[in-house]
Amino acid sequence: MNTTASIDDVYRIIYNDHHDPFQVLGQHILNVKGKNSVVIRAFLPDADTLSAIEDSSAPDGEPTVSGREFPMKKVHPEGFFEVVLPERSEIFPYQLKKTTPDGKIEVFRDSYSFMPTVTDFDIYLFNKGDNHRVYEKLGAHYAHVNGIGGVQFSVWAPSARSVSVIGDFNNWDRRFHAMRVLGSSGIWEIFVPGLPEGSLYKFHVKTQQGFVLDKTDPYGTEMEVRPRTAARVNFLQGYSWDDQQWMERRATEDLLAKSIAVYEVHLGSWKRNPDGSWIGYRDAAKQIVEYVKNLGYTHIELMPVMEHPFDGSWGYQVTGYFAVSSRFGPPQDFMYFVDYCHQNGIGVLLDWVPAHFPKDMHALALFDGTHVYEHADPRKGEHMDWGTYIFNYGRNEVKNFLISNALFWLEKYHIDGLRIDAVASMLYLDYSRKEGEWIPNQYGGRENLEAVEFVKHLNSVVHQYYPGVLTIAEESTSWPGVTHALSDNGLGFDLKWNMGWMHDMLEYFSKDPVYRPHHHRNLTFALLYAFSERFMLPLSHDEVVHGKRALLDKMPGDIWQKFANLRSLYALMFAFPGKKLLFMGCEFAQWKEWNFEESVDWALLDFDYHKGVSRLVQDLNRLCATEPSLHEIDFSFQGFEWIDFADEANSIISFERKATNADDAVTAVFNFTPVPRHGYRIGARLPGTYRELVNTDALIYGGSNLGNAGEVSTEPIPAHGRDQSLSLTVPPLGAVYLKRL
Repeated sequence: MNTTASIDDVYRIIYNDHHDPFQVLGQHILNVKGKNSVVIRAFLPDADTLSAIEDSSAPDGEPTVSGREFPMKKVHPEGFFEVVLPERSEIFPYQLKKTTPDGKIEVFRDSYSFMPTVTDFDIYLFNKGDNHRVYEKLGAHYAHVNGIGGVQFSVWAPSARSVSVIGDFNNWDRRFHAMRVLGSSGIWEIFVPGLPEGSLYKFHVKTQQGFVLDKTDPYGTEMEVRPRTAARVNFLQGYSWDDQQWMERRATEDLLAKSIAVYEVHLGSWKRNPDGSWIGYRDAAKQIVEYVKNLGYTHIELMPVMEHPFDGSWGYQVTGYFAVSSRFGPPQDFMYFVDYCHQNGIGVLLDWVPAHFPKDMHALALFDGTHVYEHADPRKGEHMDWGTYIFNYGRNEVKNFLISNALFWLEKYHIDGLRIDAVASMLYLDYSRKEGEWIPNQYGGRENLEAVEFVKHLNSVVHQYYPGVLTIAEESTSWPGVTHALSDNGLGFDLKWNMGWMHDMLEYFSKDPVYRPHHHRNLTFALLYAFSERFMLPLSHDEVVHGKRALLDKMPGDIWQKFANLRSLYALMFAFPGKKLLFMGCEFAQWKEWNFEESVDWALLDFDYHKGVSRLVQDLNRLCATEPSLHEIDFSFQGFEWIDFADEANSIISFERKATNADDAVTAVFNFTPVPRHGYRIGARLPGTYRELVNTDALIYGGSNLGNAGEVSTEPIPAHGRDQSLSLTVPPLGAVYLKRL
């Protein structure tokens, strides 16, 4: 084998075993006895003959054959070619001309003639954990190198022996585009000139033990439709946003002082086409926006739309953290979805899952044959309950991956907030673990200190770059200070799901009214901690699946009582301090549990009882938005005052919600028995005539129309520590909102 390269290098190239094939392939200066020559080497297994051609074409033009041609010698039968040019002493631009055994001729630029686009500073910030927009460097991106356009591929695989990019452009053959590692960074890269957008690709990783893995790009922005797993080159260009007014307003308004009513949606089962297929992002935008606007919602929360292989995970086991799910269309269609929502005054929240990831071997798991993204010790690195891995929050590059991912959705898709799933599983080392199945922290405690610092850093950078964007924690324990400021040693979230309120309310409402006096504490306990955090009240998908039954079906009694109970639950939810979230289908009292494989039961809206619940939700949403007392002070005792919380015998509670102007108030009274209460007296802080804003027993909601004829006036009869009082008719299993005229 007559070659200027070392025999060892040649074989490492042929067998895809070289950490830096650029040291061998491409164009190099040889110095022999003090004289410089140029050598060009290439490894093209499908070439019969190969020539190097001096490049005289325009940088972005199609390769030509107008320059001088230098035939190359095949120095190894596997396809290793070389030509030495003693008449040349300096590097020059060139192309390769290949003839295949079937006589086809192809002229192209050589990937091994280009310098990397990932800079030393990019690498420094990434290895430090502070390259917040590393998604612009790692993955597949359009690049101009030496004036020539193409795709720059980069991937982090710190323990790999070698990495190649494979795809439909090279017949999925690992030998054609072997990548180089950039120093000790663990980042591998290669530039493929002229590659068109839309090309499919993966990374072929050889481990230190010699095993080979074909991996989906962790930073890929589009994937094939499952069960296929390749990434697709998508530069996320070509969409023109029209939501500037929304974005400017979002950055300056105090959203937490406004009404927030969230409609939680699973795109795959909200509504399907008549043939059972999914509706796409664009069609969904128009249909969902019209629906939620009519019902008075302020936001949509999408269960994870990041790419995931298993429909039954509902998106919570993500394999493509930077890729919107291709089930419903390309990334640009999802941009349209968000843009259309914004143009119609609807915010978009995303479920985001940094708590765990699946073990699917095409994705993050054992990415380079070692535990790259996850902890190696299963006592820290696995969720046994879910069969998933846990991110290594203490590794800088992993933190960088997750934080840049959060920023990616806010930047590229204009998302208005991230609801972080399963935060408790991140914060506790012993989460769902028995004694001996977890490792204490350095101080002997159960807190995951690395995860705590990650969460704090996440909230810090999100609010730094995107004022007005919400971060919302699904945190199911009493961890202190989840929504407190970082300066007060809090975690820095804007809102926390009030799981305790949800549990107490559903437990109470599931009881037959005859037993409710014994569970009256369920109604009042949440007020003991309601202002310790900034809470969102969730009735989410988790409460209507896996045998828990639909909300309507949880309610006791006959059909009339079930609907009346559900209406009372919603009225209590909307009067209670905190922002609101309701899962799709619950707004019209779906009977069945949620099934991710089919649409919600829209036909129920043809029936009066279901229509009535929908009308009530619509009125409650709009009342929450228009009555300052129901949204201005959601997070302080200044906005709430009990009238009577102790009437256990009658299962009645009453309270007042107050705005910044305390005289602007709404009084709410709830009767959780099927017995109408006539002449029921409650204290009134302010004298005057009170108008009924809402009566859940109204005929339009499906009730019996028992109430106060629209208004009632105070009497100078003391009650509940107040000089004035109201004598009310409180309907059975009903709620009444009143406001002084």
